[in-house]
Amino acid sequence: MAYTHRQRALDAILLKEPDRVPMDLGSTGNTGITKIAYDRLKSYLGINTKTEVIHKAMQLVEVEEEVLLRFDIDFRGMRTSTPQKPETGLAEDSDTYTDEWSVIRKRPPGALYYDVIKSPFEKGMTSKELDTFDWPDPDDPERIKGIKEKASYYRHKTDYATVLHIGGGFITQSQYLRGFEGWFEDIMLEPELLGALLDVTLDFQKRLTINALKQAKGDIDIIHFGDDLGTQNGLMISPDIYRKIIKPRQAELFDAVIQNSNARIFFHTCGSVYEIMDDLIEIGIDIYNPVQHSARGMDCVLLKKKYGDRIAFWGGIDTQHVLPFGSRQDVRKEVRDRINMLSKGGGYVLNAIHNIQPDVKPENICEMYDAGKEYGQYQTT
Repeated sequence: MAYTHRQRALDAILLKEPDRVPMDLGSTGNTGITKIAYDRLKSYLGINTKTEVIHKAMQLVEVEEEVLLRFDIDFRGMRTSTPQKPETGLAEDSDTYTDEWSVIRKRPPGALYYDVIKSPFEKGMTSKELDTFDWPDPDDPERIKGIKEKASYYRHKTDYATVLHIGGGFITQSQYLRGFEGWFEDIMLEPELLGALLDVTLDFQKRLTINALKQAKGDIDIIHFGDDLGTQNGLMISPDIYRKIIKPRQAELFDAVIQNSNARIFFHTCGSVYEIMDDLIEIGIDIYNPVQHSARGMDCVLLKKKYGDRIAFWGGIDTQHVLPFGSRQDVRKEVRDRINMLSKGGGYVLNAIHNIQPDVKPENICEMYDAGKEYGQYQTT
């Protein structure tokens, strides 16, 4: 059969072997590219257009159609938005700004990202403060503006698989609000109070998700959530605490997807999370990203062997060492190795481990996708 991009992508995530391994760039906020790397890539490709930054804190960009066509990318993404208000100070040239959650961020001199420097509950919080805080409105129509049109266009006028990125992971957002130190103290000493904060951020993301899915009217193939649970050496919290406090709330969020769509659930968490992979599968994820194989216990061969008949893997190309520091030959080997480890029987989408950073040369980006097409071919009879 002659594969469309959408059929190739869907077969892969449904654990079937298409004609080749599908590839992604920029369909979500965890599978994209930062502005400096993107501008260098466009210059290398001879593309002279204005770059649009779509996530100020992480300096992520909208990947343009010309670039997606150059690499034969199989997915097209859309995302929920943050209503822009004058008082939030989101000017492009501002080194400090306050977001809609009253979290203050600053970009240090010479840095790429904007770090959190002040959290509204960093000195502590009470139930009364949670009740009276000026929370953002998840039902603001600006958050889902354009999703209906994009989803319909990509589904009915193109042959690409559609990916909806839901912004603002409820776990990470609660950490920004409380401050990381206070958050980890509370999960041990004040779990009920922290649970109340998590319920607020969960409710926000769940309502946003339902609104976006209703707006898309069934034209979404994959829905993406990102919420870090791991570090390089293990989970941020113990498996028992995860199962008691976090897992039931994640299950509630994913159930909202299941009840309101047929979209496949794509979940991103960095780091070492092998201890809870069974839990994540149990509550509904269909696709795991980023496959950070340099983290403890995240060996690709073992992950594929143990979980490859239940979930698809998306990512896997090393951004810590190979992409920024390797030669083009190193990149080709990395691509070939990951495809060999993760693609048998379907279930693999090629992409970098997390967003492509400024220290990645454009030659290596091109090599990654060119090698992906070369080595990602399945044998057909």
